[in-house]
Amino acid sequence: MALRKIKTALLAGTTVASLVAVGISAGSVPAGGASSANWAKVTHLSKSGSSSMTALVAAAKKEGKLNVIALPPNWANYGTIIKDFSKKYGIKVNSVNPDGSSAQEITALTADKGRSSAPDVIDVGTSYAVTATSSHLLAPYKVQTWSEIPGALKNSNGYWFDDYGGFVAIGCNSSAVTTCPTSFKDMLTETGANGYKIGINNNPTQSNSALAAVQAASIANGGSVNDASKGVSFFATLNKNGAYVPVIANATTVESGATNIIIWWDYLQASGITPSVKGWKVIVPSDAAVGEYYSQGISSSAPDPAAARLWEEYLYSVTGQNLWLQGEARPAELAYMQAHGTANKAWVAKLPALPKGITPVYPTTAQITAAATVVGNTWNTQVGSGA
Repeated sequence: MALRKIKTALLAGTTVASLVAVGISAGSVPAGGASSANWAKVTHLSKSGSSSMTALVAAAKKEGKLNVIALPPNWANYGTIIKDFSKKYGIKVNSVNPDGSSAQEITALTADKGRSSAPDVIDVGTSYAVTATSSHLLAPYKVQTWSEIPGALKNSNGYWFDDYGGFVAIGCNSSAVTTCPTSFKDMLTETGANGYKIGINNNPTQSNSALAAVQAASIANGGSVNDASKGVSFFATLNKNGAYVPVIANATTVESGATNIIIWWDYLQASGITPSVKGWKVIVPSDAAVGEYYSQGISSSAPDPAAARLWEEYLYSVTGQNLWLQGEARPAELAYMQAHGTANKAWVAKLPALPKGITPVYPTTAQITAAATVVGNTWNTQVGSGA
């Protein structure tokens, strides 16, 4: 089955300023003497009392449901995660619009506000989480394992925190390609209809993951994460050579023969293509290692505030983090877990190896915004208006 979800991080009409993280002071936990907590205002759990983990579980079970949005079952192992959370706590998970985008998640926070069906939590590209914070759409909350999340992967006030991610990778149908490329430069060696048929998962003027592919190509061709122009030139050359295929590349395009190489996140290829295509190989290119994470956030108007917070506690527990790892995504707390022996070693071993001698690059929101501007201004004229 093709993985259809498109997590975009390019906001139509937004300014760079709107993508800058803002620090809004967190609310306070209700006083210990209160008979029950106002879970919509709880910013972290206490060791005991009305805002403890025990109280949270009881309150979430009383709410009885959790509303999630844009979480395909085969995206980072979410199918298993949702099922296990529901079974563990007896809470019904209502999953809507599984193939939706980050933009649609943010729209739903506003459009469905006040309804019992409104999203309790979101999982979006980080730039969307930043913008949602500045729009006062998210509630601050710090999970119990907050200190295990690297500082660069979270808002200091708890409005958003990164969850899982991976690296831009080259996927190759080894059954159809004589020699699979292991770098961006390798992709320039074969041209024409009988050579490489290279696609990316979407149009980089619309999709953050596709934009990341252009950023990685730029780094591999003498550019940098701050300058995507050389990445655009790289794809323009592929297009001129007849090697670039302007489609939304996925398992379906591989199975039809339209593409035999796809540039996309390693973990999404693992869950969305590897199971469908025999001989599919996923390699982090030797000339660029570009990684990014998605981010969690709790709606400030969540209809089920206790269940929302319990969901985050579950995701950032050893169990939840390992379930993302099982989906071949790299959870935010992976470094801590490996250092403390709690990461599943068998699942870690299945992750595509990073190339030796290459320092991983994690684009900032500002760098993503700058790259989006360059790509938006040049992609259609230099490469084409297709995907």
